[in-house]
Amino acid sequence: MEWIDLRSDTVTLPTDEMKKAMMDARLGDDVYGDDPTVLELESAGARILGKEAALFITSGTMGNQLAIMSQTQRTDEVILPDTCHVVEHEAGAAALLSGVQMRCQPVAVDGRMDLAAVEMAIRKTPENIHSPRTALLHYEQADSDGRVMPIDYQWSIRHIADQYGIKVHIDGARLFNAAAALGVTAAELAAPADTVTVCLSKGLSAPVGSILAGSQETIDLARRKRKILGGGWRQAGVLAGPGLIALQEMPNRLLEDHANATQLADRLRQHPDWFQLLREPQINLVFFRLTGYPLTAQELRDRLKSSGVLINPAENQVMRWAIHRSISRDNIDQIMDMVERFTLNP
Repeated sequence: MEWIDLRSDTVTLPTDEMKKAMMDARLGDDVYGDDPTVLELESAGARILGKEAALFITSGTMGNQLAIMSQTQRTDEVILPDTCHVVEHEAGAAALLSGVQMRCQPVAVDGRMDLAAVEMAIRKTPENIHSPRTALLHYEQADSDGRVMPIDYQWSIRHIADQYGIKVHIDGARLFNAAAALGVTAAELAAPADTVTVCLSKGLSAPVGSILAGSQETIDLARRKRKILGGGWRQAGVLAGPGLIALQEMPNRLLEDHANATQLADRLRQHPDWFQLLREPQINLVFFRLTGYPLTAQELRDRLKSSGVLINPAENQVMRWAIHRSISRDNIDQIMDMVERFTLNP
């Protein structure tokens, strides 16, 4: 069966051009620093993100953890949103790998931390032997709930960090989606941060990989930490080749996914007795609750699966459907027609 898969934009398959790039990639040994395709990808990543250097890594999780490992010391404190990926979906890695303490901040309905609360949370006397040292401020762009952070919010965090000599890291798993939504470049969104990660394997459709970008000094240290984690590549050009296409060509089509997410939201909105949209989609993610729909979330999931559509289980009664390159407007109408038809025989 050829599935229609709404679970995540990580399920995208590489394009034919990407598959050809895998076959044709010039190869070397990246641990020795001589894989030419990896070097080209890292150079392009640094240039596109406006940073001195970049590192090709396996995943966004590895990128976030390398950023923390390279910019903190054990017992330091990281201030970050309580809903972010590092807190919710990285298996407590920062505690194990970096030995840091997380100081989580609640977020408002727009996904932002209260800036006054962020500044208040910063340890003002790092010489005090009783308290940890605040070393890093961290946030997402776009965030895990599909919300895009305004650029002035990003610069406000940068200003606070500069006041206290603190580093800033952006988890930019969907940075290119945020840039498309705001009509700016990825470099503009990365500019307020010391380090930034971007995923090549979500909406950009590469099969594997992410980029961590920052200063040359930080990336050199991150490269060493990557080796410690067993993340040294060998002939990684076979993966860097499609990554180059993802980075250079695929951002141009992300607005199509955003428009299709809006189409899905419009179809859900036609049934206010069945569905409650949590917010208007800003990127490619649609969040909603079932209200008076005749089936439970699990029953809907089972019925869709039997009809060739995959969705994730509801989390805290919230469903997230992810739109990506493999989901067309016709697919969305097809799915919603099924959802409506299920009510005739619940």
